Amino acid sequence: MDKKDLEHFEKRLLEEREKLLRDMEQHEASSRNTQRDASGDLSAYSYHMADLGTDAMEREKAFHFASRDTRLLYHIDQALEKVRRGEYGQCEECREDIAKGRLDVVPHARLCSKCKEKEERSK
Repeated sequence: MDKKDLEHFEKRLLEEREKLLRDMEQHEASSRNTQRDASGDLSAYSYHMADLGTDAMEREKAFHFASRDTRLLYHIDQALEKVRRGEYGQCEECREDIAKGRLDVVPHARLCSKCKEKEERSK
């Protein structure tokens, strides 16, 4: 991969990272606003079981989003480190080059398409 390609993908990764951080901030802010907060009921207890279920579901959903986003942020940071070391675009499994088309779609990809397919089949 030449210097121009590395600059392009570094820019893409940085954009993805910024977008992800903004999304994480939005999820965090929205998870603080429960249904009780929105309705103006500031008491510590829900009065209806459905409210309790809704609040629990919203907390669980926020947890899953945060978990997914944290994993993605880790992979983006790892890809940026590879750019800096000059190892970006190389499959971690077979050491072949990852197709630029794949990197355009998934700039933090660590496996080529063939190795990713093998990984998916083995799950």
